[in-house]
Amino acid sequence: QVQLVESGGGLVQAGGSLRLSCAPSGSVVSVGTMVWYRQAPGKQRELVASITSTGTTNYADSVKGRFTISRDNAKNTVYLQMNSLKPEDTAVYYCNARLLVTGFIWKEYWGQGTQVTVSS
Repeated sequence: QVQLVESGGGLVQAGGSLRLSCAPSGSVVSVGTMVWYRQAPGKQRELVASITSTGTTNYADSVKGRFTISRDNAKNTVYLQMNSLKPEDTAVYYCNARLLVTGFIWKEYWGQGTQVTVSS
């Protein structure tokens, strides 16, 4: 059973940096668009950044200029470099990706989430 595995969360002071990583745990045929979402306590899950298989990126206005999404297609891994972190960035960050595991059917997968806490 393929899963998305995230890493890199933690506790950091305001102004600091963290880098999140996410990759499928097993063998996949292909990886489509990869997306980072986050969900803060009491709030709805929101899109943070996305990147297509060809490298086109999209960011939430709240993170533009501070966060950078990238991917390594050889490793099927997506990264989220987070700089100038603010307390309001505190949330559980989730990786999402469309994967072609077998056959011709693309499916959407979610990671288990990684906690990012920014202290003031």
